[in-house]
Amino acid sequence: MKTAQEMRVNSVALIDGQPWLIQKAEFTKSGRNSAIVKMKLKNLLNGSKTETVYKADDKMEPVILERKEVNLSYISGEDYVFMDPEYNSYELRAEDLESVLPFIEEGMTDVCEAVFFEGKVISVDLPTTIVRQVVYTENAARGDTSGKVMKPAKLRNGTEIKVAEFVDIDDWIEIDTRDGSYKGRTQAPA
Repeated sequence: MKTAQEMRVNSVALIDGQPWLIQKAEFTKSGRNSAIVKMKLKNLLNGSKTETVYKADDKMEPVILERKEVNLSYISGEDYVFMDPEYNSYELRAEDLESVLPFIEEGMTDVCEAVFFEGKVISVDLPTTIVRQVVYTENAARGDTSGKVMKPAKLRNGTEIKVAEFVDIDDWIEIDTRDGSYKGRTQAPA
């Protein structure tokens, strides 16, 4: 057991029998009152978010989640099936993949990490950087060279992101999956 003050951002705590990811933790100590920790939490089972306040010495049970490398096998409607190297398949619904869904596409070869809680897969994490192909973008506006000019581009799965003005249709680009930002042009994956 750890105290609320010892819990850090991106750690997972078991609260009321459910795993909660700590997205933000802010320690506050005022003159008269006891120290408190304001936390922004996300439930890993149903995706709900909440903000709560704990006393700094409240006890919390840290959770260590099991992780396993997987690849996307196929997509069937709202179901996404991932497979590990031992050919075990794990099925997730689209709502379970909410944060990474814009970057998942049929035929992708990126190695992902399945996250397990009590033997059940609860989410999938993508690599920090992925490579995707631009299928549509407008031509750059002539003469608009004042600073960093960005324009919308559409990926194969329909996701739209902002890219540099020199990116053309069929170019391959690197994307940061943490915030969905364009990182640069690159070569097609081998």
